[in-house]
Amino acid sequence: MTESTEPGTGVSSEDRKIITLARSARARNGVPEGAAVRDETGRTYVAGTVRLDSLRLSALRTAVAMAVASGASSLEAAAVVTAEEGVSDEDRAAVRDLGGPATPVLVAGPDGTLRVTVTAG
Repeated sequence: MTESTEPGTGVSSEDRKIITLARSARARNGVPEGAAVRDETGRTYVAGTVRLDSLRLSALRTAVAMAVASGASSLEAAAVVTAEEGVSDEDRAAVRDLGGPATPVLVAGPDGTLRVTVTAG
């Protein structure tokens, strides 16, 4: 599948989609982070930060868990929308466990602007 790149952004339309989904999850749920992952078939899984007394998960780890629970066997890409500058080692490890070390992790600010792309590796 050929992915188009949005003019002036350097971001593919498929990557823009998961950033938008992550941003929507963050806003809709009023949580610090929103995340989305795309599996090997193109399906997407979206999540926000989980903060319960007995369970705390970042948005990205929650999205990866949702993909695994839904039967995904690999990831093509992940995105997180956060006020933080980057993603934690634990978040990258979760993406790496399912997608491998070369899986891109897109980190965007609350406005949806891509800040940096790192690999899960």
